[in-house]
Amino acid sequence: MTLQNPNKPKARPAEVTAVLRRIVAENGYDHRWSYAVVIVCSLLVSGATAFSAWVMAPMVNEIFYERRGDAIYWICAGFMGAFLVRGFAGYGQAIALATIGNNLVARYQKRIFEHLMKLGVDFFNDTRSGRLAAQMDENVGGIRDLLSLTLISITRDAVTLIGLVALMVYQDPVLSLSSLLIGPPLIWAVIYITRRVRKINRESVLINSRLSGSVQEATQGIAIVKAFTMEDELARRIGIMADTAEQRSNKIARVSERLSPISDMLAGLAVTAVIAYSGYRALVLGQPPGAVFSFITALILAYDPARRLARMQVTMERALVNARMIYELLDLEPKQSDAPDAVEARVATGAVRFDNVTFGYSADMPVLRDLSFTAAAGKVTAIVGASGAGKSTMVALLQRFYDVDKGSIEVDGQDISKVTKRSLRQSIAYVSQAPYLFEGSIRDNIRYGRLSATDAEIEQAARQAAADEFIRQQPQGYDTPVGEGGSTLSGGQRQRVSIARAIVRQAPILLLDEATSALDNEAEARVQEALTHVMEGRTTIVIAHRLSTVVNADRIIVLEEGRLVEDGTHATLMADPHSIYARFHRIQGKKGLGLVDDVKASQTSAQTPAPRGRAKKTVRRSA
Repeated sequence: MTLQNPNKPKARPAEVTAVLRRIVAENGYDHRWSYAVVIVCSLLVSGATAFSAWVMAPMVNEIFYERRGDAIYWICAGFMGAFLVRGFAGYGQAIALATIGNNLVARYQKRIFEHLMKLGVDFFNDTRSGRLAAQMDENVGGIRDLLSLTLISITRDAVTLIGLVALMVYQDPVLSLSSLLIGPPLIWAVIYITRRVRKINRESVLINSRLSGSVQEATQGIAIVKAFTMEDELARRIGIMADTAEQRSNKIARVSERLSPISDMLAGLAVTAVIAYSGYRALVLGQPPGAVFSFITALILAYDPARRLARMQVTMERALVNARMIYELLDLEPKQSDAPDAVEARVATGAVRFDNVTFGYSADMPVLRDLSFTAAAGKVTAIVGASGAGKSTMVALLQRFYDVDKGSIEVDGQDISKVTKRSLRQSIAYVSQAPYLFEGSIRDNIRYGRLSATDAEIEQAARQAAADEFIRQQPQGYDTPVGEGGSTLSGGQRQRVSIARAIVRQAPILLLDEATSALDNEAEARVQEALTHVMEGRTTIVIAHRLSTVVNADRIIVLEEGRLVEDGTHATLMADPHSIYARFHRIQGKKGLGLVDDVKASQTSAQTPAPRGRAKKTVRRSA
């Protein structure tokens, strides 16, 4: 996956410019006035700094050399004014940059989430959610840092350095030329260190995101961790990742911090040479010391912006890695984009037709093979079969979580690949076998089914889903917050809330993917009774784990290895004692097993398996 490829070619100068251009193009206009404030404040800081160095010459000459008392007032006033301007300008610059940076972080967080919601289910199947969240959290600051570093470096440090160098040249061109000889070796050191840092920055980001993601996953699955006594093993694995992250961070620190002693040594050589030469001129040649003091002050003050500019390239490498990884995510195109000429789905009756559908999650392993059937409008169609037969895949294809490899799926005669995914899914109410609740109250989670639903409709849906009673027993009733993923509710309670969410949607198509698998017998009976009324007039597709839940279906389809092998009603399928459906039914009746125990159980329990060709011939109908 692109986001996790540490061997991706490293950034070249042209790439740095391209990323900066993109950031500025996307955000510059909205923050133009804030940027103007930053630039003005930076210029004021630079001007005040240069003035502080310049005023050293008249201070030394007028006050200490010529002993003029009247000069004290205006020189002191000048110093005080310079520091006031620098202080307030620095404050304004910091506030403006913080405001811009915070807005950029919030903007990209919203933008990334909106983009993630457009990506297909396949992306999230291939990406660890905890690692993705941690990586986003670590990388999103790269956009802010890259822009802030560039802006500060250009408007503050570069301008300050230019002003101080100009002052140095004005005061003493010969000394200026000699002191600037430290530039070439400093530039060489920056280039060398930048190349070294560039090689390890991206890997460091990935290691840290893996560490944060693993910690998040462990805390989310803490019940399983403790149930299987995995604490020590997970602590060992996370400890290894933490040690690796520490080693990588230490290596980055060792490499990047090499610039400090190099720049200090070169600056020390320059200042020492200037002091020695200027001292010789003052003592031997008798020149006034003011210009020399001003020059040395400018040289010392120029050291900090020069050092920051040198370190900027090293620091920018990490911000650039983060920014590039954010854009790699934002540039991912959904594999299932709506067709250019896609129209809004118009679903009235909700008739569903699979026409020779073939699909596989990988090209060489089809899950469904030439599957054809019709779920009649307003009727209940049940899908049964062993684990891995393709039942849940059918539901995923109908909602266009994936696109078929061959064939087509139609709803009310409309090819779902030619309508917008949003309009299609708005016509479907879905209850999965793994109910999931989101942050918020129970009422909020039911209302996600239809945001315009009233409180009365939400409570009516909860009653139909046999959830009203336990909801009212909660501390705050319908307004009780649910824990992470609904952890404060039992599995059966979460399932009933998710069923209420599907009921309140009032969609013409209802998909129940083992919707009662988490319920006890009593709750299942109550929900089944409620669902019987809800399913009236709706096209309902039921994937069943317990065959007792599908006996009243208008049509039962039996899948085996992705193919339709039997279909009919409960009575017609049971009429042939050798049919696969009948064998499943006998197994569940005798042993209380579910279909999750699949065909292997039926094969081991049946002493003389009947030829499947006979079963197909007896009960198979045209799709």
